[in-house]
Amino acid sequence: MAINKDFFKKVLNLNSLEGEPNAKSGDEAEAAPAPETVVCKGCKRTIAKDEFQRRLYVCPRCGRHMSFPPRERVLALADEGSFVEFDAGLVGKNILDFPGYDSKLDEMRDKTGEPEGVVTGRITISGCPTAIFAMNPDFIMGSMGAAVGEKIARLFDYATAERLPVIGFTVSGGARMHEGMLSLMQMAKVSGAVNRHSEAGGLYIAVLTDPTCGGVTASFAMQADILVAEPKALIAFAGPRVIEQTIHKKLPDGFQSAEFLLEHGFLDTIIPRQRQRAGLYRLLSLHRREDGSYGRA
Repeated sequence: MAINKDFFKKVLNLNSLEGEPNAKSGDEAEAAPAPETVVCKGCKRTIAKDEFQRRLYVCPRCGRHMSFPPRERVLALADEGSFVEFDAGLVGKNILDFPGYDSKLDEMRDKTGEPEGVVTGRITISGCPTAIFAMNPDFIMGSMGAAVGEKIARLFDYATAERLPVIGFTVSGGARMHEGMLSLMQMAKVSGAVNRHSEAGGLYIAVLTDPTCGGVTASFAMQADILVAEPKALIAFAGPRVIEQTIHKKLPDGFQSAEFLLEHGFLDTIIPRQRQRAGLYRLLSLHRREDGSYGRA
């Protein structure tokens, strides 16, 4: 598996340079390189990249929750050293010989440092064991391919056998068109695995992030026992522009936002990213049975 080198990069601490002798003098002295920055998609302000990462990819000014790499998301929740990854070598293939799909997969793997569009595994959160999956917003827009569906379905089957709860972070633009029906059938396959887990009494908590759309929303994203969302996440089957173009009417402000869905009874709660570890631990602990397993009853 390709490793995202930026994840391990040590960011220069400019404060540590104050008062230290420069290796060069006079005209040979070189200014310290400017720190890397990112631009918030909400308020459009520039943020130092290291500060942005420390804040879990949330803008410190406007609170915009931006794209969060799935492996970093999992590690931010997990007790140190508790993450065990599943099916890391399971990746999508160009079974239909779709033009350009092979190069697209290579491009996404180089860009994200991940082999596929979801990370799955097992962690503990303050000692509470749970199976977990986190979809990747930057891997072909979080689209649902055959490998993504297989990894999530296997995770639910594992959780059913081990009597573990499942926490799932969803983000998707829908099915991966490059795989045709093989992509579409993943919705039903994962839904079946979710149902088996539910019938066995398992607990499933879904955290819907921006955007969760298409068949993922119409299937396993909304099947959870507890539906959580991040602030201002777009949660929809078809996006607002598609709907407006179809019905030729203006939609209400904030339509399909997490806040709109919470107000209309489609979500249980909204938890900002910085409070999710504590919030998810509380939900898990409230559903712990006397025998140490976790479930709805």
